[in-house]
Amino acid sequence: MQAEPKKTQAGSLVGEEYEVEIGPVAHGGHCIARTEAGQVLFVRHALPGERVVARVTEGEEGARFLRADAVEILDPSKDRIEAPCPFAGPGRCGGCDWQHAKPGAQRRMKGEVVAEQLKRLAGLTPEEAGWDGTVMPAEGDKLPAGQVPQWRTRVQYAVDAEGHAGLRKHRSHEVERIDHCMIAAAGVSELGIEKRDWTGMESVEAIAATGSQDRQVILTPKPGARLPIVELDRPVSVMRVGEKDGGVHRVHGRPFVRERADGRTHRVGSGGFWQVHPKAADTLVTAVMQGLLPRKGETALDLYCGVGLFAGALADRLGEQGAVLGIESGKRAVEDARHNLADFPRVRIEQGKVESVLPRTGITEVDLIVLDPPRAGAGRKTVSHLTSLGARRIAYVACDPAALARDIAYFRDGGYRVRTLRVFDLFPMTHHVECVAILEPAGKAS
Repeated sequence: MQAEPKKTQAGSLVGEEYEVEIGPVAHGGHCIARTEAGQVLFVRHALPGERVVARVTEGEEGARFLRADAVEILDPSKDRIEAPCPFAGPGRCGGCDWQHAKPGAQRRMKGEVVAEQLKRLAGLTPEEAGWDGTVMPAEGDKLPAGQVPQWRTRVQYAVDAEGHAGLRKHRSHEVERIDHCMIAAAGVSELGIEKRDWTGMESVEAIAATGSQDRQVILTPKPGARLPIVELDRPVSVMRVGEKDGGVHRVHGRPFVRERADGRTHRVGSGGFWQVHPKAADTLVTAVMQGLLPRKGETALDLYCGVGLFAGALADRLGEQGAVLGIESGKRAVEDARHNLADFPRVRIEQGKVESVLPRTGITEVDLIVLDPPRAGAGRKTVSHLTSLGARRIAYVACDPAALARDIAYFRDGGYRVRTLRVFDLFPMTHHVECVAILEPAGKAS
């Protein structure tokens, strides 16, 4: 089937429709299909094995691939459900990728993506990576089809030209107006962001801390706009993003929220990084510590350490004779980490990029390493440095399976192998997944 193309520029295929068989899931929240001419389609809102009508949303004649939405399902998968969210679907909110899939199918597809990335980029099977292939839901998230976990403790709302808060459409600056977000944590939903007039604002980020009643909104004004008086349904502190410096500045209330994990309270300021799922921090600390098995008196590195979550967990287990060095590039995060870890005299936090600071420390050996790099991964140079330090175990926390697989290959070049891999579904309804890989010297017996 082929509709009349809506050509917006020379060679554009946007609006063209193809009847296709949907192939495997791919990294990025879509599945792969091919036109009769052999051109690759990345199709959202479809599931493997379905037959659908796919409408092109991006791409031109001769492009390596096209992006498309499944706009008609001709032969549905047994894993398909009606999306619980009224704002999900082709051309609608881009916040979720898998609203139309049963929860178990979502986890299975995420596992297939991780396995494919490991094989393609690191040359490893799941067995060779010490992984049984399962993707574990967070505690409390295993719900029946049609029920959605309310997990997102931080939501960034975009604001449209009329001042209404909403969420961005997929790969677009357009705003989908919403009256609620189904995956938002209760602490975010109860603020009532969607009901207020946000004229003059570019975005409104809402934060509901885990383990405290702290609530915060961060406003990003349009150039020259004045801040509104913020009156929400619950008490909040208010921050704003500076027009000139891009920094986050206090307007009202505390400039931080208090998060709770691993039996400790952590100060997180200025919208700094903290895991979004309320169970994520504890889940990841448990996985990392079970993998590393810290011993009293050992030395450890915590790289890309944020506000000190893993550094604190390590220090607590290494005892008074142990020592931890954390490295973090964000100035405010370093201040928070130093505050959070002030009761550990043998913890030191250095500010700067890992690739710059680590060589300057003069450290030539260490027992344990934790790294939780940004989405792009650590990279060959940093991994090469880490493998020279002789750590008996390394824990790599990754939010992107492609970056993890690339870095695992670099670790292998440096003499390390994956001992175990655990995969967690800490972002239900989206394509995102969190991995914890434990690496050890390749010559070490299991």
